[in-house]
Amino acid sequence: MQTRDVVFIALFAAIIAALAVFPPITLPVVAVPITAQSLGVMLAGGVLGAKRGGLAVILHLVLVAIGLPLLSGGRGGLGVFFGPTAGYLVGWVVAAFVIGYLTEKLWNRLNYILAFLICICGGVVLLYAIGIPWSAYVAKVTIAAAFAGSMPFIPGDIIKALIAAAVMVTVKRSYPIITPRK
Repeated sequence: MQTRDVVFIALFAAIIAALAVFPPITLPVVAVPITAQSLGVMLAGGVLGAKRGGLAVILHLVLVAIGLPLLSGGRGGLGVFFGPTAGYLVGWVVAAFVIGYLTEKLWNRLNYILAFLICICGGVVLLYAIGIPWSAYVAKVTIAAAFAGSMPFIPGDIIKALIAAAVMVTVKRSYPIITPRK
């Protein structure tokens, strides 16, 4: 790993942390806040690729685990990894990796629509597939109930995927960081 890679990883961990500054919107029905940080996860994978994107999210979560208040609402510490959002936090790593992998794999054909679909696949579908079961377990509700409780988050996640796709395509055109995967 080169110094440039370490800088990109640290930069995107900082971007994810900075996106916590946007005030979270907590819906009364579920305890999981709507935050801008999942946008940072999509960007980490889509701009840096699978390995560096995943490592950026891991770095961010390590900093959270040691107690830095880098999650939305100023949360941090090991306790957040046992609450209703823990599945989503773990899912962030997988989402960034998958978004990065798909972006690398489809690099030569990457356009706005494809980038949007990649973000939806990794940053919404996969993230929810990991986060919803954990939320159901912690809240002691059925998967169906947890799924229904997650539906209000979909419009915001679609908007985040649209923004991430625009950034991914712009970065590809102006300053490509990713190397296409064969």
